Amino acid sequence: MTYRVVVLVSGSGTLLQSLVDARDDGRLHAELVAVGADVECEGIARARRAGIPTFVQPMGKLARRGTPERVSWDAALADEVAAHQPDLIVSAGFMKLFDAPFMERFQGRIINTHPALLPAFPGAHAVRDSLAAGATETGASIFWVNDGVDTGELIAQCPVPVEPDDDEATLHERIKVVERALLVDVINQLAEENDR
Repeated sequence: MTYRVVVLVSGSGTLLQSLVDARDDGRLHAELVAVGADVECEGIARARRAGIPTFVQPMGKLARRGTPERVSWDAALADEVAAHQPDLIVSAGFMKLFDAPFMERFQGRIINTHPALLPAFPGAHAVRDSLAAGATETGASIFWVNDGVDTGELIAQCPVPVEPDDDEATLHERIKVVERALLVDVINQLAEENDR
């Protein structure tokens, strides 16, 4: 039975590209059934070039989580995702937190990546924060998404040393290399567990 994966993106789609590359060379043991976004972006363009069905659920300038407009958008996104019958949803640079309708529908099926060794340095500026704190090691984490910000149960981590001459860009690029490989490994592991 094929393990069905929907990927959500908001930007350039480099994590998505690592999954497409792994699919194309036989390293990904799952099917990329759709890629969705909250905006038209390079990630959606990458998916289209790779022949993966896409959808965009525009958010516009909606309010914070919990407001009626946001809950309505979240429910519409959940409907779009559900149409592809995913076993797993990968938040791959999807820069939105999920609200109740999405979480209730897909709890336990959503994973996210983070450029730090959680629980250290949660939030949107993890690489900058690790440098500011003088950390000598950081890395990549993959975790189950819950209602918090980068607080879900950890699935896998891989350390990356902080070099003395690192700036945010160089460190983040080295973390991304590890993050991309780790994501492929985790999806394969989850697909294998699903087959048992």
